[in-house]
Amino acid sequence: MNWSTIITWLESLVPGILQDLEFLLRIFVAMILGLLIGNERKNRNKSAGLRTHAMVALGSALMMVVSKYGFSDTIQGDGARLAAQVVSGVGFLGAGMIFVRNNMVNGLTTAAGIWTTAGVGLTVGAGMYTVGILSTAMMLIIQNVLHKFVNLTNIAVSGLIHMTIQNRPGAIGDVERLLMSYNIDIQSVQINKTEKDKIRLEFDVIYPHKLDKPSLFCMLAERDDIISVGE
Repeated sequence: MNWSTIITWLESLVPGILQDLEFLLRIFVAMILGLLIGNERKNRNKSAGLRTHAMVALGSALMMVVSKYGFSDTIQGDGARLAAQVVSGVGFLGAGMIFVRNNMVNGLTTAAGIWTTAGVGLTVGAGMYTVGILSTAMMLIIQNVLHKFVNLTNIAVSGLIHMTIQNRPGAIGDVERLLMSYNIDIQSVQINKTEKDKIRLEFDVIYPHKLDKPSLFCMLAERDDIISVGE
């Protein structure tokens, strides 16, 4: 049994199955591209990672497929209006990732990445595989190569340090002095006594230029008086 016979048999069982499979391929490719973009964000400990970017790309491709081909049975109607709403709709996701702390804006790159990922999904959903794949490659270049270039400039970076420490006299002061010894500027600290022998801290900090954060967190995690630490 050759392929043409199999294809004819499938079409006889489910009319239009080949076109549906091609649509599913578009959605799958969009999801893979979203995963690639999200993986870069995940590696930088950003709020939107693999699942968010993959879902945005998949959903955008799905909306484009439905928008472009789902209204073929109507004589009048603008199917492209459905895909157009994706661009504005994804903006709500991006807005939730942007926040301002100590007059410094955070999350803009991730929000822009979510919005552009939606564009990649729409592009692949429309069947423009090459444009979608190359656009993903350009996004990864921007997020990786230009990120290293920005790090060459003397720019301080704000962030949060979540820490659980043992409850003992002077424990909070010791941790603050330890952070300041790395030239970390502590803007504020929230203290929550979760248990009798534990204190949960949230430091709002500004990291100095070129601080090796992985080494810092490894050093903090190795201390006996620090139970857990993270961003």
